[in-house]
Amino acid sequence: MKWRHGALPAAPLAALVLLVATGCTSSPDTPEKPTGGPSTSGAHSTSVARVCAEPAAGPKQAPAGAVAVDPGVVGDLAAKTRSRPPRTTFWLRPGKHRLDPDRYAQVVAKEGNVYIGAPGAVLDGRKTNLYAFSGKARDVTLRHLTVQRFAAPNNEGVVNHDMADGWVIEHSRIQYNSGAGLMAGARQKVRGNCLRANGQYGMNAYKTGDSIKDLVVEGNEVVGNNTDDWEKRKPGCGCTGGIKFWAVDGADVRGNWVHDNRGAGLWADNNNNDFRIENNVIETNDGAALMYETSYNAVVRNNTIRRNNWVEGRKYADRGDNFPYATVYVSESGGEPRIRARTNKIEIYRNVLENNWSGITLWENSDRFCNSPANTSTGYCTLLVKDVDRCEQPGISTAPLYSDCRWKTQRVDIHDNRFVLKKSVVKCASECARMAVLSNYGTYPKWSPYKGKRVAEAITHKQHNRWHDNVYRGPWSFVAADTDGELDSRKWQAAPYRQDAGSTFDPRAGG
Repeated sequence: MKWRHGALPAAPLAALVLLVATGCTSSPDTPEKPTGGPSTSGAHSTSVARVCAEPAAGPKQAPAGAVAVDPGVVGDLAAKTRSRPPRTTFWLRPGKHRLDPDRYAQVVAKEGNVYIGAPGAVLDGRKTNLYAFSGKARDVTLRHLTVQRFAAPNNEGVVNHDMADGWVIEHSRIQYNSGAGLMAGARQKVRGNCLRANGQYGMNAYKTGDSIKDLVVEGNEVVGNNTDDWEKRKPGCGCTGGIKFWAVDGADVRGNWVHDNRGAGLWADNNNNDFRIENNVIETNDGAALMYETSYNAVVRNNTIRRNNWVEGRKYADRGDNFPYATVYVSESGGEPRIRARTNKIEIYRNVLENNWSGITLWENSDRFCNSPANTSTGYCTLLVKDVDRCEQPGISTAPLYSDCRWKTQRVDIHDNRFVLKKSVVKCASECARMAVLSNYGTYPKWSPYKGKRVAEAITHKQHNRWHDNVYRGPWSFVAADTDGELDSRKWQAAPYRQDAGSTFDPRAGG
């Protein structure tokens, strides 16, 4: 991407202890035990994935038929993988396992292999080996293993480095690595893991030259990632956060605890489709809790989202930037019935958003479209137009290309959410309690058919973006069309905007 310009009182003591145990350094106001977002008519309970402190333990004895791996023999795991046939199960004994000192001495898995760690089994790259598990083999399983201190380069990953399909990664700690802890392939299942303190991402769900279909990310704790602070090292790279999704077609992201990441918590960037993001607790991330960018068709429901975007939101406010940086940022993304999915819109409902830096921003950059120099997803076009070069004059000025060459923020339905903000908690004077639907004034490139207010008028009035039946507590304001259009709730509900029908507002609940 590139940003343009991104309830519940008090957690039990155990939750605070866990924050220390997992290496979290932020200590905001004491939260209640996280729950899913209540709607205006009830509450939904979510069990939080507190797995970093004590993930599920592996077997103390080798499973029947498994090959035991000796931590006292350097390179034993890779050597035994090479010498055994596909579909072999390997049991790593307790202790610190090491690969040969060569940078490329990783385990090259074979199809159907299973790697299981005994209690205390650690595969340690010693900041020497680049990768832990690689290869194109399908249907590999990794369970109950700590994988740490590998030195993958930027945008590459340590586990499933080659993005093979059908991998299952469960009940493991993948931590303290450079790059991404995991890469992803089609049908990958990532369940019950601790993805902690990796240099770039906890997981980079990207597959070279292809889309990733049917990804499951369930019950993980994703904490403290982007320790190398890549936005500082490569300003504007859009390459940071807890989990990054790129061209994923069909994803279930549920029951995760995504917290204290430097950058965004969850970031779906470029031609993702058919996401269900539900029953997660997303909190205290430096940037947005969720960014959904140049993507399609998603359901975001029953999540608890709190104390996100304090660092990045405050940074821009302190610079005098009046853009409504938000904790849920929908950028050039929307519902598209022509693209097959479980929904034909983006529906955001039954979530609790509490004490974040602002709420939900719907944004569409007038100058960003296929074949435009302003498109930061260089070389990519929408899912409706495969050939970027079709999006040029004169064809782009008329139907269907005028519409289909744009990633459009359309058909976004925001309802039955609870938005709570106290300025005394967020510690902000202004610009931290806003909802927005807007665009910029189109200017670029010279041949663009989207100049002027065309896109701003469309996203605000014509593309079926709608707030309704929400609950607001605190001093909320609303931004429409452009950054100069800040409104109070009465103007937001009145013509010509007619937003938040059936919603309730209590500004006195703020402070």
